[in-house]
Amino acid sequence: MGNSAAGMSKVEFKGVFDQYYEPLRNFVYYKTGDIDVAEDLVQEVMVKLWEKRASVKLETVKSYLYTMANNLMINRFKHQQVVYQFQAEAVHAMKDASAETPEFTLEMAEFDAHLQRVLASIPEPNRIVFLMNRLDKLTYREIAERLELSVKAVEKRMEKALSIVREQIKHSI
Repeated sequence: MGNSAAGMSKVEFKGVFDQYYEPLRNFVYYKTGDIDVAEDLVQEVMVKLWEKRASVKLETVKSYLYTMANNLMINRFKHQQVVYQFQAEAVHAMKDASAETPEFTLEMAEFDAHLQRVLASIPEPNRIVFLMNRLDKLTYREIAERLELSVKAVEKRMEKALSIVREQIKHSI
């Protein structure tokens, strides 16, 4: 079972896990905006990979992982909307019970809502590139490699994301 034609060995699985867990988690996080969902989903992907390791080829494992993660995200989309609604209600409830001044609490809630709207207004491919660069501090070349794009495509996506952010800031001042 050690060669890739017959599937992955335990050692190869561990290597794949170590190499792809974090980038895959970030990919899911950037698409969903929920780190807990990202962690759960990537763990589910890795469990499925372990269960199917005998039939998975090492050469195609990267695309297999990203495809599986994307399909699981689509299946969880409605669940995620419920999670967002619950979080919004929890923030509202915390605001009501907070020892902070009502003005401070309101400003924080407004800022968070505004930030979420700005990020949501960026189309998904551009948002992913933007967050990979700004949060993970990845270079355009590193982003291009992870997303299997050209550096020029990453530059264009980043340019679009920054344009939207600038426009949103201009309208909020």
